[in-house]
This record gives sequence, structure tokens and C-alpha cells, in this order.
Amino acid sequence: MTAPTERDPTSPLSRPHASLAVLDITKQFGATTGGIKTYLVEKARYVEAHPDFRQAIVVSAAEDGITRSPGVSWYRLKGAPVPGQAPYRLLLSSRHVREIVKQERPDLIEVGSPFAVPWVANQAARREGIPMVWFYHTHLPRILRPDFKRSGILRAGLGRAAWAYVKRLSRLFERVLVTSDFVAEELREAGVRRIERVSLGVDLALFRPERRVRRGEVQRRLGLPEGAFALFAGRFARDKHLDDLLGAWPEVAGRTGAHLVLVGDGPSRSYFQRRYRGGGRVTWLPYLVDREALADLFAAADLYVAPSPSETFGLAAAEAMASGTPVLCADVGGVAERVTASGAGATFAAGDASALAAAAVLLLEGSHPALRVQARDYAERHHSWDRVFDRLFEIYRDVVTVARARAQSFERRGSHCPP
Repeated sequence: MTAPTERDPTSPLSRPHASLAVLDITKQFGATTGGIKTYLVEKARYVEAHPDFRQAIVVSAAEDGITRSPGVSWYRLKGAPVPGQAPYRLLLSSRHVREIVKQERPDLIEVGSPFAVPWVANQAARREGIPMVWFYHTHLPRILRPDFKRSGILRAGLGRAAWAYVKRLSRLFERVLVTSDFVAEELREAGVRRIERVSLGVDLALFRPERRVRRGEVQRRLGLPEGAFALFAGRFARDKHLDDLLGAWPEVAGRTGAHLVLVGDGPSRSYFQRRYRGGGRVTWLPYLVDREALADLFAAADLYVAPSPSETFGLAAAEAMASGTPVLCADVGGVAERVTASGAGATFAAGDASALAAAAVLLLEGSHPALRVQARDYAERHHSWDRVFDRLFEIYRDVVTVARARAQSFERRGSHCPP
């Protein structure tokens, strides 16, 4: 691998407009993935527009490769598929990660995966004296044990093990970045410290309500029937609770005539399609690579549904809100936090398909222009990517400054120690 042009390693971050280099590493990245991929792509765009910053992104892939743009280097490391978690791949090469870290010389490493990757990154970080932060994208204990009150013995045991692992893992990091008060509170109760509340953003120029004028055209192009429809867009995995949504839809369709559109891909797609074959007005669309087409679909929908109670943020739901589309979600998780704060939708009791159906019927039967306005307004006020990354890079600067001050203190104390 060829090293990019190196920055001045002695430039202190405390100086105004000082440079800052961050290395992102995650295995949760692929051609048909959603939120984490969008986050990294948007961060790369932000870095490209800010000459003081530099970014290296390390992800697992089918083949090795390097791509560069101004200020940004993408490293793809070949890894085997994660069983049952397509399209994710393993990222286990400690040697390659150490080489990349040594070449890139980041000021800070951000880890975006909970398994294997943190330990691989930690080896390189400790060797080079680089602080790390953990972006808590995946709420593992909630995925393994969605309902703490009604879980069986096995799930209860898995939940306890997950919390113990999360607490231990958090000790590797200077900060744990979370995107909702809901997650922050649960982590604090579990004994996780140094939590930093951040947010994620939306491309407000792409996802906007004005696209709704093309609703009829969108439905014809995608082969959707005329009339009202609800939408889910994301990764088809069991933790997304699509069972609840699909189980509720025959009742919703029978009472409203509305269609359900599911767009995306994932390891459980065939399972859901087999289980709910012929289960009512349901259309399955592939992952939409064309972001313009996706934005048109979000604006055309009458309702966006986010059934999972384990979402730390739910980027697709935020994109729906930016498109002026009301959101229905489980009453637990990061999406519920924003729906409640904005008033731009409704919640239902997590895991209760009947409650989901009743809430969906209420939202689909009425005309809700006020909800559309509230949804867009909330997105504009809270989810600009520039505002998100301004805040995030402030946190990075603070982490690096504190880490350097601590290292200098250790060096001073060590210099006075007898030989």
C-alpha cells in the first residue's frame, strides 16, 4: 500500500484551525447496507470540503483495494462473509490494519462494529499511542433481548452476557458515541462511562417533500398499484421486527386498502418472503442503489414504518421525516425518541402487531398535512449533516487534546523517575 502525503505530525490540535486526522474502521459496510454506510459516505464528503481534516476509512470487502479522493482514503480489506449476516464480511487482519494505521498516522480511531474489529483496532492503537472512540451503532443487548420484561431464560442469559461484553468493550475507548438519550440512559444504567450524545444527519437537499408531486410517476415506474401505501426501507434481518409489520398488514390492508412496500436486502429476505407469501397487499422491491429514486419513494409514501425496538437512531426514518412523511414506530428506541419530540407520527407497543395495525389504520385513514410539515421542520432543525459533523469533530478534538495532555504528563513523570 502506498502512503498518502503525510501531515506535519508535530502540529498541536490546540492551535486554531489545526489539522485533524481520523480513521474509521467497521465491518458493517456493504453494497446493500444502509445507515452506517451512509454515515461514512457523508463524513467523507464533509472531510473533502474541509482541508484541515483528513480521513481514512477501513472496511471489509470481497476484494482488497484502495480508493483516494482529496483528504480521504478508502481501504477495503478482503474478508470472508459473516455467516447469516450478508453482506457483512469479517475484518480480522491485524497486520493490514497496523500497516494502514502506521501509514495514515491518524490522531484518532473511530470503531463502528462491536465484534472482532475493536480488538483488531486496539492492537494498532496501543502500539501507536492513538486514542479510540466507539460509535455505538448497534445496540447488541436489545437485539439479543428486545423485551427485558418478557424474555425467556435463554434470551435473558444472552442479554446479561451482551451487557457484560458491552461494558468490558467500552473500557477500550475514550468516549462512547450514542445517537439517542434512550441508548445513553441504558448504557449508563449498565455501568458504561464516558458517553457522548451525538446525532446523525440527512441529506436535506435530496430528501424533501417537494418530490411528492412525482408520486404517480414513482408508482408506475416501480410497478406499485395506485392508492395509499406505507413503506419500510432497510436491511431485512430478524432484529428489524418485520414479523410484526408483516403480521399486522392483512388487517391494515383490509381496513384501509393500503399497500405495503418493503425495499432493501439482507440475510432474512427469503425467510420473510416465504413466511408471508400471499399475506396481503405487499410489494418487495430490491435495494435501490439510485438515491434519487429512493428519495422519490420516501416522499411518495403515505407512511413510513419502523417496527424495531432496537434502533439506536434509524436513519431511514429520519430520511422519511425529511421527505415530509409521517413515521410509525415501536415505542422503544431511537426512532420513538424523534417521533415523540417532533409529533410527526405515532408509536405502538413494541412487539404488538395488533397495536401496530391499529396505529397504522389511524394514520392512513386520515389526512395529515400538519404531520408532514412537522416532520420536515424537525429534520431541518436537527439533522443537517454539516451540523452533525461540526459537533462530531469538536468531540474528536477534545478527545485527542485530552489524550495528548495525558501522554505528556506521563512522559514528564517518567523523566523524573530514577533509571
